[in-house]
Amino acid sequence: MQRFWADGYAATSVRDLGDAMGLSQASVYNAFGDKRALFTQCLDHYLDSNMRARIARLETTLPPRQAIEAFLYEIVERSLATRLGCMLANAALEVAPHDADIAGVVAERMAELEAFFRRCVAAGHRDGTIPDTVDPIATAQLLLTTVMGLRVLARGYPQRPLLEGAARQALSVLGAPPTTTTQRNAP
Repeated sequence: MQRFWADGYAATSVRDLGDAMGLSQASVYNAFGDKRALFTQCLDHYLDSNMRARIARLETTLPPRQAIEAFLYEIVERSLATRLGCMLANAALEVAPHDADIAGVVAERMAELEAFFRRCVAAGHRDGTIPDTVDPIATAQLLLTTVMGLRVLARGYPQRPLLEGAARQALSVLGAPPTTTTQRNAP
């Protein structure tokens, strides 16, 4: 995973992958099939330990609006901490335009993130932290676009004020944060 993430799909050879795992090229093929299959497994491992873990943690520990806010600001922090970018965003830029199978995988994985945002907006409607006028689908799509944009932008122009400003502006679509007296209890 680290080799694909650091060097990209095209620049990482099966020999590089074997060297990273202490395997011969033949053993890599025997164990994983081909480079694309290994890449997909690495992408899922990356997402399990990053995006999916973050979603699970935030959905279970924070109210929905705060989960969205925390997700975006954690992305800003992570983007500033590493110049490798997001492996999912990297795959979307480098591999997906040239490989329909990987494009399908990338689209499925991005749909997971979009679904998280959609669930949070709907839950925010129920608990009163997000106005009912905020469209869950359109907002989830905007937030997905924002996350991918933040991750790409941070690779070439990692400026905290820029990234935080973009996150803040995207969050403004959720409406003004409610006061505690106007929040409804979730069912």
